[in-house]
Amino acid sequence: MAMTPSTMVPLGTLCPAFSLVDVSTGKAVCESDFAGRPLLVMFICNHCPFVVHVQDELARLTNDYPPAHLGCVGICSNDVTTHPGDSPSKMVEMARKNGWTFPYLHDPSQECARAFDAACTPDFFLFDRSHTLVYRGQLDESRPGNRVELTGGDLRRALDAVFEGSAVEGEQRPSIGCNIKWRS
Repeated sequence: MAMTPSTMVPLGTLCPAFSLVDVSTGKAVCESDFAGRPLLVMFICNHCPFVVHVQDELARLTNDYPPAHLGCVGICSNDVTTHPGDSPSKMVEMARKNGWTFPYLHDPSQECARAFDAACTPDFFLFDRSHTLVYRGQLDESRPGNRVELTGGDLRRALDAVFEGSAVEGEQRPSIGCNIKWRS
């Protein structure tokens, strides 16, 4: 299993503008839809063993922070010609199977992933209420097969700090996952 780290975009970066279709509703979702709320952007996909490993925690975490207080989107940017399991219809199935309530967005041009400098799945970006990057990196230390309990601890600490209006403390470690499947 190849492991690609996230790029660790500089903190303080503004959230790139995006407008992508939610595969479950067919409606466009933009970063501006979440104005005034912290925004969690997760680059995920259907087939990656690292995402499959955390899929239940993504449902728990996003349900623990209500949409009225936290904007959250999952984005799949993989090339569906080489990875048809990441197609929009398969994305709908995965969202339903996992009980994901956040919009799961398709990035067919891969422009969104490039704007965020996303590198792997999963890759997490947390923006504060002004949509300034305050956290990027791993969900927690758990990986497929490493027997570390899956808690979402790193990302949860960052979310709690944002809601308390304090700085995100501690080392921010890169996420590790499968590389985004770029079109050739």
